[in-house]
Amino acid sequence: MSPDAPRAPYADPAAGAAVKAADRAHVFHSWSAQGLIDPLAVAGAEGAYFWDYDGNRYLDFTSGLVFTNIGYQHPTVVAAIQEQAGRLATFAPAFAVEARSEAARLIAERTPGDLDKIFFTNGGAEAVENAVRMARVHTGRTKVLSAYRSYHGATSTAINLTGDPRRWASDTGSAGVVRFWAPFLYRSPFYAGTEAEECARALQHLEDTLAYEGPSTIAAIVLETIPGTAGIMTPPPGYLAGVREICDRYGIVFVLDEVMAGFGRTGKWFAADHFDVTPDLMTFAKGVNSGYVPLGGVAINAEIAATFETRPYPGGLTYSGHPLACAAAVATIGVMEDEKVVESAAHLGEHVLGPGLRELAERHPSVGEVRGLGAFWALELVRDRETREPLVPYNATGEANAPMAAFGAACRKNGLWPFINMNRTHVVPACNITEAEAKEGLAALDAALSVADEHTR
Repeated sequence: MSPDAPRAPYADPAAGAAVKAADRAHVFHSWSAQGLIDPLAVAGAEGAYFWDYDGNRYLDFTSGLVFTNIGYQHPTVVAAIQEQAGRLATFAPAFAVEARSEAARLIAERTPGDLDKIFFTNGGAEAVENAVRMARVHTGRTKVLSAYRSYHGATSTAINLTGDPRRWASDTGSAGVVRFWAPFLYRSPFYAGTEAEECARALQHLEDTLAYEGPSTIAAIVLETIPGTAGIMTPPPGYLAGVREICDRYGIVFVLDEVMAGFGRTGKWFAADHFDVTPDLMTFAKGVNSGYVPLGGVAINAEIAATFETRPYPGGLTYSGHPLACAAAVATIGVMEDEKVVESAAHLGEHVLGPGLRELAERHPSVGEVRGLGAFWALELVRDRETREPLVPYNATGEANAPMAAFGAACRKNGLWPFINMNRTHVVPACNITEAEAKEGLAALDAALSVADEHTR
């Protein structure tokens, strides 16, 4: 344990039991069979750690849901929320409010290109919903393309854009969404052997999809700059630039979803900065204020903003640009600048997490691939490195998912809270985690991977 790490306060199991009882009686949890879950009762959190009522402390390698980019309870942001609550706790979105104006200005200063207008939402899914609406109204077209390996949110349009199995129960098949395969060399759908081949074949596949769907019917192509929940697959050089060129050629709006990859997560303010690509619309949320108060938004370029200069935008939200959320964003961006959090994430990826995870891969046969940037990494766990058979089947549950469940339990036993999705574990700690804390997490992963190794061939 890092000597500076916060320690769990005294245990209070009775209080924890009361919290758990009320939760089980009244809280309806997302993505869950309600009778089959056992949520941990959390007593507190600070920095990169949280703890329960039994005195157990965990290093959070999930950043909540990849949103506490500056860690839990940063005093500067907490104070800013408190100050804003005392001055102006809330106000309707039709008015000019200092916190809202300043948050928009600071975000626009950091977005690439001319993405200078900011429409605020309450989170990432609403940001995607509104980006698609803007694209459809701007172009007068209906259909939208998205990738199979993707997650864009759980609201109506966002879930239909999503590629992973959580879409299936809500997929209407009539939302105007067409899916395609984006590049992923490790599990290439194009039988590519190099990144250059994967890039070229993925772009050709996208061109072919457009040809058969009719380019004049497509309003937007929506991509996560670097897919998050779907596996943190960094696109090969030239791919996003190729998509940009295709969109320009056919008058299609290019939307980049930076809800998870944005605000320092990859070691740049936005993941698009790694690829020197500017979309027409960019969605954000999560790290914009480290998740302290719900906030998301759409950054809009000049051309699309001009569409709504004299024509009303047909959308809005009661809490758009909520003062508490925007004050938290202003403070968070200030912290990121003052404490060089973006630079810290870049250093962490290059000198600590990247080398450390690759070293683990050399010793653990269950690790098929290590990939990532900054504080945004994934380990692909496999049964067989040669065949690349996943450690568990796609969308596995119950006994079929036992190897990943055992791996997760081993992480938690060693004081590490892991991010697990299908056959992967993602390493997505706070962007300002210390080197000592990161190495503590890597040591816990090392032990847990030995459990995963037991299921390899």
